[in-house]
Amino acid sequence: MAVEKQLTTLEEFERFIAQPENRGYSFELINGEIIKKMPTEEHGVIAGIIVTEFNIYLRTNPIGRAGVEVRHRIPEDRQNDLIPDVSFISTERALALTKKGAVPLMPDLVVEIKSPDDRNLEMREKALYYLKNGSRIVWLVFPAKQQVEVYTEDSVQVFGVDDTLDGGEVLPGFSLDLSTLFV
Repeated sequence: MAVEKQLTTLEEFERFIAQPENRGYSFELINGEIIKKMPTEEHGVIAGIIVTEFNIYLRTNPIGRAGVEVRHRIPEDRQNDLIPDVSFISTERALALTKKGAVPLMPDLVVEIKSPDDRNLEMREKALYYLKNGSRIVWLVFPAKQQVEVYTEDSVQVFGVDDTLDGGEVLPGFSLDLSTLFV
């Protein structure tokens, strides 16, 4: 007889992350399961490089805002509360700056960086979730392979350390030399 997995509700998740012993940690709710995020220094350095490049671009092209480790949740989805490593929301979609809780929409551009405990399949499933729920571009960064998979509504492309990414229609004119990511 199979044991059915108990799913966590959004309300239970909110209570869980508010507990004093969980402060200082990052948790996501993915398909009703609480997942603790465990980024490494490599992960943090890559996220820092990407958000810095986004913000340099946004200084001369003020078309939105970028953030690191910002919670996002679709209001009607009671089983997912995600924290992309880096995110960008365009001014045309942005709401007032969220000061408590999750931003009630998915970012236009999402960056997820593989940590040692992340599974490739789960990262790819998360990319598809983002796209299905309003994101336009998802970058999955794989430091060990020195590759980035770029997901859009109609394609998946793989880029290597010698390539340059662009921001597509989301960040027109933006480019990122991938050799700067992999130290």
